[in-house]
Amino acid sequence: MPKRILQGVVVSDTSDKTVIVHVERRVMHPVYKKFVTRSKKYAAHDEGNVHKIGDVVRIEESRPISKRKRWVVIGEARPAP
Repeated sequence: MPKRILQGVVVSDTSDKTVIVHVERRVMHPVYKKFVTRSKKYAAHDEGNVHKIGDVVRIEESRPISKRKRWVVIGEARPAP
């Protein structure tokens, strides 16, 4: 099974080698049929401490790195053409 890749915004970089990434997704409400925004924060491993608050990054699923970290930053998100 392929690893999941998500895109989000870095909202915290205070921890060493860790960033908190805020990911938003849009889902359709089952009754009202309107799109609702759902969001979640992921702790991701950032080996070089290179990403700062406000950066748009892509994260990939990985093995457990610590108690909360199961994601690794794979780089900056590319803007859509």
